[in-house]
Amino acid sequence: MDVADFDFPLPKSLIAQRPAPERSGSRLLVLEGDSIRHCRFDAVRGLLGKDDLLVVNDTRVVKARLQARKDSGGRVELLVERIEAETQALCQARASQPLREGRQLALQRPSAQSPPTVLRRQHSASDGTERRGCEAEETVLVVGREGEFYRLRFASPVADVLQRFGQLPLPPYIERAADAADEKRYQTVYAAVPGAVAAPTAGLHFDAALLARLEAQGVAIARVTLHVGAGTFQPLRVADPRQHRMHAERYSISAETRRALSECRGRVVAVGTTVVRTLEAAAASGCDAGETRLFVLPGFRFRAVDVLITNFHLPKSTLLMLVSAFAGSERVRRAYREAVEHGYRFFSYGDAMFCERAHGGQG
Repeated sequence: MDVADFDFPLPKSLIAQRPAPERSGSRLLVLEGDSIRHCRFDAVRGLLGKDDLLVVNDTRVVKARLQARKDSGGRVELLVERIEAETQALCQARASQPLREGRQLALQRPSAQSPPTVLRRQHSASDGTERRGCEAEETVLVVGREGEFYRLRFASPVADVLQRFGQLPLPPYIERAADAADEKRYQTVYAAVPGAVAAPTAGLHFDAALLARLEAQGVAIARVTLHVGAGTFQPLRVADPRQHRMHAERYSISAETRRALSECRGRVVAVGTTVVRTLEAAAASGCDAGETRLFVLPGFRFRAVDVLITNFHLPKSTLLMLVSAFAGSERVRRAYREAVEHGYRFFSYGDAMFCERAHGGQG
């Protein structure tokens, strides 16, 4: 197995920079057996039956991107990966030099057009020393490093800091800054539990009206929570994907959802790869809450999921590998070729695919 096996040519023009005007008005490629059909997303109503269980991920994206200045003056961009305690978080950092332990960072308001903020000098007003720049409203301390992440200590609760200083962390392939429209459209309509730094994007196609119609026709809807980390966008740095180590993500399955899964008489339909990873991790471990590094490659035997609704993913990505494992590598390659030929929109704000599990659960 080689990473190159999961490569495909993709015109840049097909990378969606904004969502479709209506959530359920995006396109849906239906992969059933060896056939491919092209529909609007709301045609999913005709693909689900009254005994089916639709499982969604109710994580909510937080304003995890922060702009800051080092106490030396250099600029830093932070991406909060995980809140570890009320005032501590693990973060990725983009800076000209690695951040050293003990370094102080002054956070910048995202809308500020003023000159760079610097840390306030520790002098009284009567000592005759002029304060330079603007007083920093919030400072952050670098307390250590854990692999690719930095552990930071905040002066205030991290959740409050993100609300005041943070920006919505759009994926790197969206080549624009987040705007007011993204505040709504880069969240699912059922987002409830804050903690993700990327949206579970298959869920972005569902609006409240479509969900209500599905329930009215007898489709049950259950929720799980998996907080999507920034590692979902990390490229594989090894030729053999079996050597890759997945980032850890926290998940939980409620007793109500576990009951719905055990009582399901139809198919378990996962809305997105995050739901697949949650259900399959729980099936493998026997635990309905914890962390998972589950990496699904062709040859994986699925225990919990029968149908997958998912967006179109990056070449050579772990997400594409999961879809290939689920629906069959050759079938997925053919579906992606046809999606490109028909001008489907790709990635987070793009169109979607509905696919049944390959026979035997192997790709």
